[in-house]
Amino acid sequence: MEPVGVAFLFDLDGTLIDSVYQHVLAWREATQAVGIELPVWRIHRQIGMSGGLMLHALLRETGRPVSKKEAQQIQKVHREAYARQASSLRVLPGTHDLLTTFARHRVPHAIATSGRMENARYALELLKLAHDVPIVTRDDVQFAKPDPDLFLEAGKRLNVPMSRCVIVGDSVWDLLAARRASALSVGLLSGGYGQDELEQAGAYRVYQDPADLLRHLDEVGLRLASEQI
Repeated sequence: MEPVGVAFLFDLDGTLIDSVYQHVLAWREATQAVGIELPVWRIHRQIGMSGGLMLHALLRETGRPVSKKEAQQIQKVHREAYARQASSLRVLPGTHDLLTTFARHRVPHAIATSGRMENARYALELLKLAHDVPIVTRDDVQFAKPDPDLFLEAGKRLNVPMSRCVIVGDSVWDLLAARRASALSVGLLSGGYGQDELEQAGAYRVYQDPADLLRHLDEVGLRLASEQI
């Protein structure tokens, strides 16, 4: 079978793994640890950004100055709180079927997450990825989403130009990063953002979850080896 002519770059949390709300609750606990109260819906709106940028955005809303020590404490408590919830993480519907289909048909694909490996490893363990699937985390780039660095590095590791990549994400930050990377993007509703929001952020198509994407691969121009006519 000949390789297909398109590659897929996946976000992780909310795209392949049902983990967004665990992150939201972990960030709430972390900000409360330094005396900052934020409603969970405000925290959710920033999920998908790099941790540092998200923290800056959340704290800007409170108007409360935060010392470097407090910022470090917030990051530390978030890591610990998220780790305690790791056992509740689940793959989203269709995730394994989608990744298995790509592996079987040799569709190049990679993971690009704004999380650091220390946090991302819990979700990655659930994916059971083949050893040759590139994984790019916040540890590997200078800036995370909404900057394009994560996706650019993932494409580089696959040796596929951005013009041949489809970026799949659940947040507006994923799609903003995709636009900055000059790549086609697909949005999933499984992270809690609405269809209009994802389309306005640049999504070419919006699907419910990985299972829905798998049913519509033809709409993103993917011809599997057995379907090339």
